[in-house]
Amino acid sequence: MQIKDITSYLESIAPLSYQESYDNSGLIVGSKDATVKKALLTLDCTESVVDEAIREKCQLIIAHHPIVFSGMKKFNGKTYVERVVMKAIKNDIAIYAIHTNYDNVMHGVNAMICEKLDIIDYRILAPKKGILKKLYTFTPVADHERVRQALCDAGAGHIGHYSETTFSSAGMGTFKGDEHSNPTIGKKGQLEQVDEVKLEVIFPAYLQHQVIAALLKAHPYEEVAYDIISIDNELNNIGAGMIGRLKKPMDEATFLKKVKKQLKAGVIKHTPLRGKTVETVAVCGGAGRFLLTDAIASKADIYITSDVKYHEFFDADGQIVLADIGHYESEQFTPSLLYRQLSGKFATFAFLLSKVDTNPVNYI
Repeated sequence: MQIKDITSYLESIAPLSYQESYDNSGLIVGSKDATVKKALLTLDCTESVVDEAIREKCQLIIAHHPIVFSGMKKFNGKTYVERVVMKAIKNDIAIYAIHTNYDNVMHGVNAMICEKLDIIDYRILAPKKGILKKLYTFTPVADHERVRQALCDAGAGHIGHYSETTFSSAGMGTFKGDEHSNPTIGKKGQLEQVDEVKLEVIFPAYLQHQVIAALLKAHPYEEVAYDIISIDNELNNIGAGMIGRLKKPMDEATFLKKVKKQLKAGVIKHTPLRGKTVETVAVCGGAGRFLLTDAIASKADIYITSDVKYHEFFDADGQIVLADIGHYESEQFTPSLLYRQLSGKFATFAFLLSKVDTNPVNYI
């Protein structure tokens, strides 16, 4: 296959437009048109991982964390980032990162934490805003259904568990073509009045190109009138963190012991226990302090995340148990989830799970 065959699938389950503004997900090293026979899956792309890819004859490394977050001005091997990129290029190995865009989808990093901790009925903790758009267009009555169906087939009209959600209203359209026009209805130079249907449909912003392409292909007019606006509605299946309930409620100490075992945490730092039963649990893989107020507002009994600073533990303020399990520990199962999804899509392709422990933090 070509690299773009794999990355196109990854970007269908975790579109790049869902990543945070500071992030650098996507193809970092290599050409999308390059041929690939093996891919190595890892949490971090370190020099040892590149060495492993060389030994295993892999042409692609798919990592959760981007090896390059910001601009690089020199490539002289002085930093580990430069050495990784230089070695990958020298050995014709592409590097792809699927980071916060994978954090922000229902079937991504946080779903894996929920699975490991037996959290059910989970949902997005902080849904994203500003990633939906609405299309307005106008069609002759006879062509309305064909255009409507084409837009839905292109991915528009999905709201939660419902598809093909559109709205139509009747009206009168007018137009007059100049001497260079070739009107579908009427004659050039003559004002026409046509019974039309106004069609409204929403779609995620990353689908705009294919939605408009479908509109132009299905619409009968030479010049298609349409408007696109951005809307601030929350998309409930896209966003940061997750919250759900335990299959079996338990006391706080027992649950934390389960977390430590299931997530293979060397240590768990947490705020004082409140002496309450844990029923509702919020989680966020990686650095998740920014979701603490959302976890409290959602009435979670405990919030599992990482990278919490000393003074930030005070922010729990006795309203929730805040537990820091470590960054690596919260995301270590991400490569396994990628393996499951990629192997399901490309059953005959060779995906390998890296055997390199990339955790830079050690415990005594």
